[in-house]
Amino acid sequence: MALKITVIGTGYLGATHAAAMAELGFEVLGLDVVPEKIEMLKRGEVPMYEPGLEELLRKHVAGIEGSSGRLRFTMDWAEVGEFGDVHFVCVNTPQKHGEYACDMSYVDAAFESLAPHLHGPALVVGKSTVPVGSADRLAARLAELAPAGEDAELAWNPEFLREGFAVNDTLHPDRIVVGVRSERAEKLLREVYATPVTAGSPFVLTDFPTAELVKTSANSFLATKISFINAMAEVCEAADGDVVKLAEAIGHDERIGKKFLRAGIGFGGGCLPKDIRAFMARAGELGADQALTFLREIDSINMRQRGQMVELAREALGGGSFLGKRVAVLGAAFKPDSDDVRDSPALNVAGQIHLQGGQVTVYDPKGMANARRLFPTLAYADSAIEAVRGADVVLHLTEWREFRELDPAVLGEAVTTRLVLDGRNALDPEVWRRAGWTYRAMGRPTA
Repeated sequence: MALKITVIGTGYLGATHAAAMAELGFEVLGLDVVPEKIEMLKRGEVPMYEPGLEELLRKHVAGIEGSSGRLRFTMDWAEVGEFGDVHFVCVNTPQKHGEYACDMSYVDAAFESLAPHLHGPALVVGKSTVPVGSADRLAARLAELAPAGEDAELAWNPEFLREGFAVNDTLHPDRIVVGVRSERAEKLLREVYATPVTAGSPFVLTDFPTAELVKTSANSFLATKISFINAMAEVCEAADGDVVKLAEAIGHDERIGKKFLRAGIGFGGGCLPKDIRAFMARAGELGADQALTFLREIDSINMRQRGQMVELAREALGGGSFLGKRVAVLGAAFKPDSDDVRDSPALNVAGQIHLQGGQVTVYDPKGMANARRLFPTLAYADSAIEAVRGADVVLHLTEWREFRELDPAVLGEAVTTRLVLDGRNALDPEVWRRAGWTYRAMGRPTA
């Protein structure tokens, strides 16, 4: 008999996972506690921009004409407990207010609500990013609360989704990591992931602590590469070197690789910053002082990049006040191909300049609605050309393809001063300079 799967939490991770499980052929029931979100998902709509996700949902959500009908949504915990053989917990683990530590309240609430409805054998699979040691605690709580007792097992299966590529990353993962305590749990997860494993995705079997650490370690390593190249940008500026050529050269070394070596205003979003800070907090609790010191410096370098972009803009405008200066910001999302503005470096820079008296106008291809909610006091434009109209300086802060393909000659007709600061080192300096622009970027020669 085919496994039935439930997904607890239908945000960015949960909605993607639920749709992907349906695509793999499973009957899936998704649960959320927000009625508006459930109604939206039942219509095959998603409350975020993620390429391909809405199409995948509409392919499988029950009640939509032409769908497979394999995917349904509910708010009923009892229905979830009765329906599923494998329950994936995909709820958010935000940073605690005023602290670096991870807020486990959503994960804890999910276990407290689900466990009493597990009357028969069941596997609960955590996918949320949690501090190491959480799975041991949750496994004990699950056995205590579930009527099935020890037949209600826990496994940990961290997610490795990239926003903008989430559907592909779920259906064709570059690795599947599972922390289990029994052969039964391993067997069930091998059945769940049989299709991608057959297609070549490595299946890494480990224990709870290691599975928990894999996600935070991976994110920390990616953040390390970004902060490293930003530190090198500082050296390049002091020595009149070119960090873009430096990154290209060292990236040819297969031990290093080319990815995550673009200097600029640093990383943001809902994962890397908060995961690193939660890792710092947990490392401190465990007495791992070297790890704590190392992670703190990665975070510190990253946050300094935002302030450096503000100062670069100030210097480019004459070194004085931003008062009366018109600043165009191209980008609001923390990365391209996403509408996510959580901890966005672009919006942080825009906000800092606005607070210092600058007249800031922002444009982003997908992140405008979220940006307006987060920073309602900023001005917003409906296009890049409208954003730069009358600008004294243009800041390129999110590397959307749309921005890379802009015609600098056309933009030049709209601005007051042809001055562009490339916060992502993604524009072609020569193209912009030939169009009469002064081009500046972190870690690059001024001419």
